[in-house]
Amino acid sequence: MKVLVRATNWIGDAVMALPALRAIHSRSSASVSILARSYVADIYRDQGVADEVIVYENEGKHAGISGRERLASELRTRKFEVAILLQNAFDAAWLAWRAGIPERIGYARDTRSLLLTNAIPVPRTGEIPAHEKFYYLELLKRSGWIDSVPDEPFIQLRVGEENRKRAADLLATAGVRPHSIRIAIGAGAAYGSAKCWPPSRFAELANRLQAQWDADVILFGAAGEAPVSSAIAFEMAKPPIDLTGKTAIVDLPALLSQCHVFIGNDSGAMHVAAAVGLPVIGIFGPTDPLGTAPVTPRHTIVRQQPYCSPCFLRRCPIDHRCMTRITPADVEAAVDPWMTSVAVERV
Repeated sequence: MKVLVRATNWIGDAVMALPALRAIHSRSSASVSILARSYVADIYRDQGVADEVIVYENEGKHAGISGRERLASELRTRKFEVAILLQNAFDAAWLAWRAGIPERIGYARDTRSLLLTNAIPVPRTGEIPAHEKFYYLELLKRSGWIDSVPDEPFIQLRVGEENRKRAADLLATAGVRPHSIRIAIGAGAAYGSAKCWPPSRFAELANRLQAQWDADVILFGAAGEAPVSSAIAFEMAKPPIDLTGKTAIVDLPALLSQCHVFIGNDSGAMHVAAAVGLPVIGIFGPTDPLGTAPVTPRHTIVRQQPYCSPCFLRRCPIDHRCMTRITPADVEAAVDPWMTSVAVERV
């Protein structure tokens, strides 16, 4: 059986969908191909969840209507028998239909039910556990691909030794000291500014941690988050190692695996850090950790929940109180036990 899986578009969602992908790939009779945008494809390579990863070049040869027709034609030649759509969008169903895939499975949403041969009702609130990892697994259960929904306490991303070594060399070249405690900070969030703790708070926290632990602080983020990282670096007493916009997403798991603690907003980087085994301190404001907390026992959530949280808005229409009420002292108190544990492990 030839199966095409349309992956999600967000890095965090891509990590949380890994249990579902492993369940699909575990079916011995299935040859699984994953269709994903380039940055998600980079995360999934070498994870053992597919026989191949097909890149959806949405800003290249697959852009626009003609590009989507080209992609549908490419998929049609591969003669897939089943399409499982983890992405919720209409576009995912249209591509599978246009590619002539006879069985098309996905949630019945975004006005796409007529394009699906198996339109699965979206779980109602309270019908399944709140965390998003269950959302993808439930699709498989309701469509008959699995008998029950497992509850994985830790979602893991594998990092090969060659990638670890390359990451260690890159960090050394950037100025990270060989035996320092390394604190990774992810101060951005692709979803929107409402998820972001203020840069000045990150800077104050970093100053405290550097003074207490003599740690190297490493800033991670996409190129568009450079102004945030620059604002943090400007207020730091000791310059951080700023890798914002200087590395590709494909390098992120290995780079984070060379750190000791991650501190950041509810973001893709947070989920990657958790999946490579780091203790994670997640700062939550407009989103709900019941749905998107990192899937690892090694995490602490920092949250001040005013009446308006969670609102799930991309930008705060009022005073951003869910984030501004969180102080550097609040986050430091969450970080300290993990830092102590790291220090003990290194003795």
